Amino acid sequence: MMDTTPRQLVCRLTLPALLAGALMIGMPPSVLAMDDHGDAKGEFDDSCAMGLADGQMVQTDCSINWTGEDGKVYCFSSENSKAAFLKDPKGNIAKAEKFLDQQHAKAALGQKVFTETDVNARVEQVIDERSKGDVFVFHDPKLDTDLKLKFEEIKIVRGMEGYGWFANVIFHDVDEPKKQYAIDFWFKPEGDQLTLMDIRVQKGPKRDGDGYFMISRLPVAWWWLPVQEHPGSIEGARAWQVMAAIHDYILENKDADGNITVKDDKTGEDVKLQFVEMHRPVRHLKGEGKYFACTDFRKPGSKDEYYDLDFWVDEKSGELKVGDVKIHKVPVLEDGIWTQVDRYTFEGMDFEDTL
Repeated sequence: MMDTTPRQLVCRLTLPALLAGALMIGMPPSVLAMDDHGDAKGEFDDSCAMGLADGQMVQTDCSINWTGEDGKVYCFSSENSKAAFLKDPKGNIAKAEKFLDQQHAKAALGQKVFTETDVNARVEQVIDERSKGDVFVFHDPKLDTDLKLKFEEIKIVRGMEGYGWFANVIFHDVDEPKKQYAIDFWFKPEGDQLTLMDIRVQKGPKRDGDGYFMISRLPVAWWWLPVQEHPGSIEGARAWQVMAAIHDYILENKDADGNITVKDDKTGEDVKLQFVEMHRPVRHLKGEGKYFACTDFRKPGSKDEYYDLDFWVDEKSGELKVGDVKIHKVPVLEDGIWTQVDRYTFEGMDFEDTL
Protein backbone atom coordinates (compact mmCIF):
# COMPACT_ATOMS: atom_id res chain seq x y z
CA MET A 1 0.00 0.00 0.00
CA MET A 2 3.02 2.29 0.23
CA ASP A 3 6.58 2.79 -0.98
CA THR A 4 8.82 0.69 1.25
CA THR A 5 12.26 2.00 0.31
CA PRO A 6 14.20 2.93 3.45
CA ARG A 7 14.03 6.65 2.74
CA GLN A 8 10.27 6.55 2.09
CA LEU A 9 9.62 4.50 5.20
CA VAL A 10 11.33 7.16 7.28
CA CYS A 11 9.47 10.00 5.57
CA ARG A 12 6.05 8.37 5.93
CA LEU A 13 6.31 7.44 9.60
CA THR A 14 3.74 9.57 11.37
CA LEU A 15 3.79 10.89 14.86
CA PRO A 16 1.93 8.00 16.51
CA ALA A 17 4.43 5.50 15.12
CA LEU A 18 7.28 7.54 16.54
CA LEU A 19 5.46 7.72 19.87
CA ALA A 20 5.61 3.95 20.05
CA GLY A 21 9.32 4.09 19.33
CA ALA A 22 9.77 6.76 21.97
CA LEU A 23 8.21 4.48 24.56
CA MET A 24 10.64 1.70 23.71
CA ILE A 25 13.77 3.82 23.97
CA GLY A 26 12.60 6.17 26.72
CA MET A 27 12.68 9.37 24.69
CA PRO A 28 10.16 12.14 25.44
CA PRO A 29 7.90 12.35 22.38
CA SER A 30 8.04 16.14 22.36
CA VAL A 31 11.69 16.16 21.28
CA LEU A 32 11.37 13.90 18.25
CA ALA A 33 12.26 15.48 14.91
CA MET A 34 12.82 14.28 11.37
CA ASP A 35 14.75 15.71 8.47
CA ASP A 36 12.65 15.55 5.32
CA HIS A 37 13.35 18.93 3.77
CA GLY A 38 17.01 19.74 3.38
CA ASP A 39 18.90 21.05 6.40
CA ALA A 40 15.82 22.10 8.39
CA LYS A 41 14.68 19.72 11.11
CA GLY A 42 11.01 20.04 11.97
CA GLU A 43 9.82 19.43 15.50
CA PHE A 44 7.15 16.81 16.11
CA ASP A 45 8.18 14.65 13.14
CA ASP A 46 7.25 17.46 10.72
CA SER A 47 3.63 17.32 11.90
CA CYS A 48 1.70 20.57 11.78
CA ALA A 49 2.48 22.31 15.09
CA MET A 50 -0.83 24.18 15.10
CA GLY A 51 -2.65 20.98 14.26
CA LEU A 52 -1.12 19.26 17.29
CA ALA A 53 -2.08 22.22 19.46
CA ASP A 54 -5.67 21.61 18.29
CA GLY A 55 -5.45 17.85 18.88
CA GLN A 56 -4.86 16.89 15.24
CA MET A 57 -2.13 14.83 13.64
CA VAL A 58 -1.41 16.33 10.22
CA GLN A 59 1.80 15.34 8.43
CA THR A 60 3.52 18.05 6.37
CA ASP A 61 6.53 18.39 4.08
CA CYS A 62 7.58 21.37 6.22
CA SER A 63 7.76 23.68 3.21
CA ILE A 64 5.80 26.13 5.38
CA ASN A 65 7.75 26.60 8.60
CA TRP A 66 8.89 28.96 11.32
CA THR A 67 12.11 29.01 13.33
CA GLY A 68 11.98 29.99 16.99
CA GLU A 69 14.61 31.94 18.88
CA ASP A 70 16.10 28.64 20.09
CA GLY A 71 16.65 27.54 16.48
CA LYS A 72 13.92 24.89 16.47
CA VAL A 73 11.87 24.61 13.30
CA TYR A 74 8.10 24.17 13.44
CA CYS A 75 6.14 22.94 10.42
CA PHE A 76 2.65 23.86 9.22
CA SER A 77 0.07 22.48 6.83
CA SER A 78 -0.93 25.95 5.57
CA GLU A 79 -0.16 29.64 5.93
CA ASN A 80 -3.39 29.98 7.96
CA SER A 81 -2.10 27.41 10.43
CA LYS A 82 1.20 29.25 10.72
CA ALA A 83 -0.54 32.60 11.26
CA ALA A 84 -2.72 31.14 14.01
CA PHE A 85 0.31 29.53 15.66
CA LEU A 86 2.28 32.79 15.66
CA LYS A 87 -0.42 34.57 17.66
CA ASP A 88 0.91 32.65 20.68
CA PRO A 89 3.92 30.45 19.80
CA LYS A 90 4.81 29.61 23.40
CA GLY A 91 1.25 28.71 24.32
CA ASN A 92 0.69 26.64 21.18
CA ILE A 93 3.95 24.73 21.63
CA ALA A 94 2.84 23.93 25.17
CA LYS A 95 -0.53 22.69 23.87
CA ALA A 96 1.16 20.53 21.23
CA GLU A 97 3.52 19.01 23.79
CA LYS A 98 0.62 18.38 26.18
CA PHE A 99 -1.27 16.56 23.44
CA LEU A 100 1.76 14.39 22.69
CA ASP A 101 2.25 13.67 26.38
CA GLN A 102 -1.38 12.51 26.58
CA GLN A 103 -0.79 10.10 23.70
CA HIS A 104 2.38 8.90 25.42
CA ALA A 105 0.44 8.31 28.65
CA LYS A 106 -2.24 6.30 26.84
CA ALA A 107 0.37 4.04 25.31
CA ALA A 108 2.11 3.63 28.68
CA LEU A 109 -1.19 2.44 30.20
CA GLY A 110 -1.54 -0.19 27.50
CA GLN A 111 -4.24 1.62 25.58
CA LYS A 112 -4.16 1.20 21.84
CA VAL A 113 -2.47 4.15 20.15
CA PHE A 114 -3.23 3.82 16.47
CA THR A 115 -0.60 4.58 13.87
CA GLU A 116 -0.57 5.31 10.16
CA THR A 117 0.39 1.66 9.67
CA ASP A 118 -2.84 0.59 11.39
CA VAL A 119 -4.90 2.94 9.22
CA ASN A 120 -3.16 1.79 6.04
CA ALA A 121 -3.88 -1.83 6.93
CA ARG A 122 -7.55 -1.02 7.65
CA VAL A 123 -7.89 0.83 4.33
CA GLU A 124 -6.44 -2.19 2.54
CA GLN A 125 -8.91 -4.45 4.35
CA VAL A 126 -11.90 -2.30 3.39
CA ILE A 127 -10.78 -2.16 -0.24
CA ASP A 128 -10.38 -5.95 -0.32
CA GLU A 129 -13.82 -6.47 1.27
CA ARG A 130 -15.55 -4.21 -1.23
CA SER A 131 -13.69 -5.27 -4.34
CA LYS A 132 -14.79 -7.62 -7.07
CA GLY A 133 -11.58 -9.14 -8.27
CA ASP A 134 -9.16 -6.21 -8.29
CA VAL A 135 -11.89 -3.60 -8.85
CA PHE A 136 -13.01 -1.49 -5.89
CA VAL A 137 -16.73 -0.73 -6.13
CA PHE A 138 -17.96 2.38 -4.38
CA HIS A 139 -21.46 3.86 -4.57
CA ASP A 140 -21.08 7.61 -4.94
CA PRO A 141 -24.07 9.17 -3.14
CA LYS A 142 -23.77 12.48 -4.98
CA LEU A 143 -23.80 10.95 -8.47
CA ASP A 144 -25.97 8.06 -7.26
CA THR A 145 -23.89 5.61 -9.24
CA ASP A 146 -21.36 2.86 -8.64
CA LEU A 147 -17.76 3.86 -9.34
CA LYS A 148 -15.53 1.00 -10.47
CA LEU A 149 -11.99 1.88 -9.47
CA LYS A 150 -8.46 0.59 -9.15
CA PHE A 151 -6.26 1.50 -6.20
CA GLU A 152 -3.13 3.60 -6.75
CA GLU A 153 -1.84 4.88 -3.41
CA ILE A 154 -2.66 6.21 0.02
CA LYS A 155 -1.81 9.88 -0.30
CA ILE A 156 -2.11 11.09 3.29
CA VAL A 157 -3.37 9.92 6.68
CA ARG A 158 -4.54 12.37 9.35
CA GLY A 159 -5.70 11.84 12.91
CA MET A 160 -8.07 14.16 14.80
CA GLU A 161 -8.35 13.59 18.54
CA GLY A 162 -11.91 12.66 19.45
CA TYR A 163 -13.02 12.35 15.81
CA GLY A 164 -10.95 9.55 14.34
CA TRP A 165 -8.62 8.92 11.42
CA PHE A 166 -8.94 10.06 7.82
CA ALA A 167 -7.13 8.43 4.91
CA ASN A 168 -7.07 10.15 1.53
CA VAL A 169 -6.68 7.46 -1.13
CA ILE A 170 -6.04 7.81 -4.86
CA PHE A 171 -7.87 5.54 -7.32
CA HIS A 172 -8.44 5.59 -11.08
CA ASP A 173 -11.34 4.49 -13.22
CA VAL A 174 -11.07 0.84 -14.21
CA ASP A 175 -11.62 1.63 -17.90
CA GLU A 176 -9.80 4.98 -18.05
CA PRO A 177 -6.59 5.17 -15.96
CA LYS A 178 -6.29 8.93 -16.54
CA LYS A 179 -9.55 9.52 -14.65
CA GLN A 180 -8.40 9.75 -11.04
CA TYR A 181 -10.37 10.09 -7.83
CA ALA A 182 -9.25 11.10 -4.33
CA ILE A 183 -11.47 9.32 -1.83
CA ASP A 184 -11.61 9.81 1.94
CA PHE A 185 -12.00 6.90 4.34
CA TRP A 186 -13.17 7.91 7.85
CA PHE A 187 -12.41 5.55 10.73
CA LYS A 188 -13.18 5.81 14.44
CA PRO A 189 -11.16 3.95 17.10
CA GLU A 190 -13.32 1.56 19.11
CA GLY A 191 -11.22 -0.37 21.58
CA ASP A 192 -8.44 -1.94 19.56
CA GLN A 193 -10.35 -1.70 16.27
CA LEU A 194 -10.80 0.98 13.62
CA THR A 195 -14.47 1.15 12.64
CA LEU A 196 -15.30 2.44 9.17
CA MET A 197 -17.72 5.36 9.47
CA ASP A 198 -18.02 6.68 5.94
CA ILE A 199 -16.38 6.94 2.52
CA ARG A 200 -16.60 10.18 0.54
CA VAL A 201 -15.20 11.52 -2.73
CA GLN A 202 -12.84 14.43 -2.01
CA LYS A 203 -11.74 15.07 -5.61
CA GLY A 204 -13.12 13.88 -8.92
CA PRO A 205 -11.90 13.93 -12.54
CA LYS A 206 -12.49 16.84 -14.92
CA ARG A 207 -11.68 16.50 -18.61
CA ASP A 208 -8.83 18.60 -19.98
CA GLY A 209 -8.30 17.99 -23.69
CA ASP A 210 -7.28 14.35 -24.08
CA GLY A 211 -6.65 13.94 -20.37
CA TYR A 212 -8.13 14.68 -16.96
CA PHE A 213 -7.20 16.50 -13.80
CA MET A 214 -8.69 16.23 -10.33
CA ILE A 215 -10.76 19.03 -8.83
CA SER A 216 -12.10 19.32 -5.30
CA ARG A 217 -15.72 18.36 -4.90
CA LEU A 218 -17.87 20.95 -3.19
CA PRO A 219 -19.02 21.26 -0.52
CA VAL A 220 -15.80 20.24 1.24
CA ALA A 221 -16.18 17.50 3.86
CA TRP A 222 -16.01 18.81 7.43
CA TRP A 223 -12.81 16.92 8.25
CA TRP A 224 -10.87 19.07 5.77
CA LEU A 225 -11.96 22.37 7.34
CA PRO A 226 -9.61 22.25 10.37
CA VAL A 227 -6.67 21.76 7.99
CA GLN A 228 -7.65 24.71 5.81
CA GLU A 229 -8.66 27.11 8.55
CA HIS A 230 -7.15 27.84 11.93
CA PRO A 231 -9.17 30.78 13.28
CA GLY A 232 -7.67 30.39 16.75
CA SER A 233 -9.78 30.58 19.87
CA ILE A 234 -13.41 31.52 19.26
CA GLU A 235 -16.47 31.61 21.45
CA GLY A 236 -18.67 28.58 20.98
CA ALA A 237 -18.26 25.66 18.61
CA ARG A 238 -16.58 25.74 15.22
CA ALA A 239 -18.55 24.95 12.09
CA TRP A 240 -16.73 21.65 11.46
CA GLN A 241 -17.50 20.46 15.00
CA VAL A 242 -21.21 21.07 14.45
CA MET A 243 -21.01 19.29 11.09
CA ALA A 244 -19.23 16.35 12.72
CA ALA A 245 -22.05 16.02 15.27
CA ILE A 246 -24.62 16.02 12.45
CA HIS A 247 -22.68 13.42 10.48
CA ASP A 248 -22.48 11.21 13.58
CA TYR A 249 -26.25 11.48 14.01
CA ILE A 250 -26.91 10.53 10.40
CA LEU A 251 -24.67 7.46 10.62
CA GLU A 252 -26.12 6.39 13.98
CA ASN A 253 -29.69 6.59 12.66
CA LYS A 254 -29.37 5.10 9.19
CA ASP A 255 -30.97 1.73 8.42
CA ALA A 256 -29.46 -1.28 6.68
CA ASP A 257 -30.01 0.40 3.30
CA GLY A 258 -28.23 3.58 4.42
CA ASN A 259 -31.41 5.67 4.73
CA ILE A 260 -32.70 7.72 7.66
CA THR A 261 -36.38 8.23 8.51
CA VAL A 262 -37.68 11.76 9.11
CA LYS A 263 -41.15 12.81 10.25
CA ASP A 264 -42.84 15.25 7.89
CA ASP A 265 -44.48 17.74 10.27
CA LYS A 266 -46.95 18.88 7.60
CA THR A 267 -48.24 15.51 6.41
CA GLY A 268 -47.40 13.35 9.42
CA GLU A 269 -45.69 10.92 7.05
CA ASP A 270 -42.45 9.11 7.85
CA VAL A 271 -40.10 9.84 4.95
CA LYS A 272 -37.09 7.65 4.16
CA LEU A 273 -34.18 9.55 2.68
CA GLN A 274 -30.62 8.92 1.49
CA PHE A 275 -27.87 11.27 2.68
CA VAL A 276 -26.05 13.07 -0.14
CA GLU A 277 -24.02 15.90 1.37
CA MET A 278 -23.82 18.60 4.01
CA HIS A 279 -23.06 22.20 3.20
CA ARG A 280 -22.12 25.46 4.82
CA PRO A 281 -22.67 27.92 6.29
CA VAL A 282 -23.33 26.58 9.75
CA ARG A 283 -25.40 29.12 11.63
CA HIS A 284 -25.65 29.97 15.33
CA LEU A 285 -29.02 31.09 16.68
CA LYS A 286 -28.29 33.96 19.04
CA GLY A 287 -29.93 33.86 22.43
CA GLU A 288 -30.80 30.16 22.27
CA GLY A 289 -27.29 28.78 21.77
CA LYS A 290 -28.44 26.41 19.02
CA TYR A 291 -26.63 25.70 15.76
CA PHE A 292 -28.14 24.54 12.51
CA ALA A 293 -26.90 23.43 9.11
CA CYS A 294 -28.59 22.43 5.86
CA THR A 295 -28.10 19.03 4.25
CA ASP A 296 -29.12 17.45 0.97
CA PHE A 297 -31.00 14.15 0.94
CA ARG A 298 -32.47 12.22 -1.97
CA LYS A 299 -35.55 10.05 -2.11
CA PRO A 300 -34.29 6.46 -2.57
CA GLY A 301 -34.76 5.26 -6.14
CA SER A 302 -35.07 8.79 -7.55
CA LYS A 303 -32.40 10.77 -9.33
CA ASP A 304 -34.14 14.14 -9.00
CA GLU A 305 -36.28 14.27 -5.82
CA TYR A 306 -34.13 16.15 -3.31
CA TYR A 307 -35.04 17.22 0.21
CA ASP A 308 -33.27 19.91 2.22
CA LEU A 309 -33.12 18.92 5.89
CA ASP A 310 -32.06 21.23 8.70
CA PHE A 311 -30.29 19.65 11.67
CA TRP A 312 -30.52 21.62 14.92
CA VAL A 313 -27.64 21.07 17.31
CA ASP A 314 -27.20 22.13 20.94
CA GLU A 315 -24.82 21.53 23.84
CA LYS A 316 -27.37 20.86 26.60
CA SER A 317 -25.70 17.55 27.45
CA GLY A 318 -22.24 19.14 27.60
CA GLU A 319 -21.39 18.04 24.07
CA LEU A 320 -22.71 18.84 20.62
CA LYS A 321 -25.77 16.70 19.87
CA VAL A 322 -28.57 16.85 17.31
CA GLY A 323 -31.77 17.78 19.10
CA ASP A 324 -34.15 18.16 16.17
CA VAL A 325 -34.41 17.49 12.44
CA LYS A 326 -36.75 19.53 10.26
CA ILE A 327 -37.71 19.31 6.61
CA HIS A 328 -36.75 22.69 5.17
CA LYS A 329 -37.49 22.10 1.48
CA VAL A 330 -39.43 19.40 -0.36
CA PRO A 331 -39.33 18.31 -4.02
CA VAL A 332 -42.28 19.39 -6.16
CA LEU A 333 -42.84 18.43 -9.81
CA GLU A 334 -43.54 21.52 -11.91
CA ASP A 335 -43.86 21.32 -15.71
CA GLY A 336 -42.01 18.00 -15.71
CA ILE A 337 -39.08 19.32 -13.64
CA TRP A 338 -38.40 18.61 -9.96
CA THR A 339 -37.84 21.79 -7.95
CA GLN A 340 -37.61 22.50 -4.22
CA VAL A 341 -40.23 24.45 -2.28
CA ASP A 342 -39.69 25.95 1.19
CA ARG A 343 -41.60 24.53 4.11
CA TYR A 344 -40.34 27.39 6.26
CA THR A 345 -37.84 30.25 6.12
CA PHE A 346 -35.36 31.80 8.54
CA GLU A 347 -37.04 35.19 8.39
CA GLY A 348 -37.14 36.84 11.80
CA MET A 349 -34.48 34.56 13.30
CA ASP A 350 -31.47 36.29 14.83
CA PHE A 351 -28.48 34.21 13.79
CA GLU A 352 -24.84 34.50 12.75
CA ASP A 353 -22.56 32.37 10.61
CA THR A 354 -20.18 30.12 12.55
CA LEU A 355 -16.51 29.97 11.60
